[in-house]
Amino acid sequence: MTYSRSRTQHQQKSKRRSKTRMLLLVNGILIGCIAVAAVLVWQSRNGSGGDGTTTGQPHAQSIGSPGSDASEPLDPEPASEAEPEASPSYDEASAAPETDGDSVSLALVGDILPAAKVLDLMKINGYDYPFLKARPVLEAADIAAGNLETPITARGTPAEDKQYVFRGAAEAVPALKEAGFDFLSLANNHTLDYGWEGLSDTMDALDDADLQHAGSGNDDREAFSPAYIESNGITVGFVSVTRVVPDVSWKADRSHPGVAEAYSPDRAVAAIKEAKENADIVVVMVHWGVERADRPVAHQTDLAHRFVDAGADIVVGSHPHVLQGFEFYKDKWIAYSLGNFVFSTTSSLKTSETGVLSAECGKDGSCALKFQPMFATNSQPAPMEETAGKALLAQLSELSYGASVEEDGTIVARN
Repeated sequence: MTYSRSRTQHQQKSKRRSKTRMLLLVNGILIGCIAVAAVLVWQSRNGSGGDGTTTGQPHAQSIGSPGSDASEPLDPEPASEAEPEASPSYDEASAAPETDGDSVSLALVGDILPAAKVLDLMKINGYDYPFLKARPVLEAADIAAGNLETPITARGTPAEDKQYVFRGAAEAVPALKEAGFDFLSLANNHTLDYGWEGLSDTMDALDDADLQHAGSGNDDREAFSPAYIESNGITVGFVSVTRVVPDVSWKADRSHPGVAEAYSPDRAVAAIKEAKENADIVVVMVHWGVERADRPVAHQTDLAHRFVDAGADIVVGSHPHVLQGFEFYKDKWIAYSLGNFVFSTTSSLKTSETGVLSAECGKDGSCALKFQPMFATNSQPAPMEETAGKALLAQLSELSYGASVEEDGTIVARN
């Protein structure tokens, strides 16, 4: 069975969102009426309250207020890498940069691999295990996005002549949604590890979980089609492409399913321009570069600049498996590699250095960025201890172009 992102499916999702908004509005009105009635009953029983006492009065903060502990996930064990409370520079409250006026907040991460050794850990510790200590930062954002580097399937034929062939389980998908993710890129060198059957199953699984995705499709038109997410009255368009494919057959074409490729930038540029016409903010997620290289190679810089010139507001890279620097180019932002986020642990500490790139973006496309450094132990990223975090931020600052990273993680333009 082939996959098609049909217009009917989009209409059904739009109807579900409209129904949800209407239900929330009705519930809000009912709750307000109940609250007013409760106050009137209390006053009728206890007088006008002229003595100034507030004994027994409900507190507004007890219902999901900012600063409440209700949204904190339960941690099955004491934090080993860092306690966010001990480092004000890296706590959840400071994760997102601030801007004036209406804005949308994004949480962007690198490679996510709910397969191989990570999947073994999930089966033992629970499918939410990899995200427990990073979840507060992800949930604090209006939209969270990353690169899903595995098919989610029980079917298909494994790819030949590949050193690593991954396959994730469907049980991992709800955990991704519950962790706060809203969008996942599928344009990379592993989502076709089990052929088109495996990738088709992946797209179906994400659709069933109401997780948006881009970068693959039944043909090149679908593969290059942007995904759109609206929040706070601002529309964010996501375009996903890869410049790393194991075989030419992986590339989506007019009559051939596959992934959106960026070896020739023309289709990617056209997709970005299309997204810019329909969205306020355009985020391009691209798989590129050389594994374990600290700095971007020529094709990364060239593509990034082309993407910004076409209308991208933020370009986010993955595939090198290590963190690379940032660039401020024509008033827009490029993160050359966000490294591994949830991935199999290796002997290299560099591949365990990770983090969340927070962006606060206005409707005009301007974005303020901040990076929260994390370290993944046993495939579980957690906020870094303050000293180690500052050291990593200083290293990223040295690796950046036209930008610097301050001690609190704020990324600023540099002349």
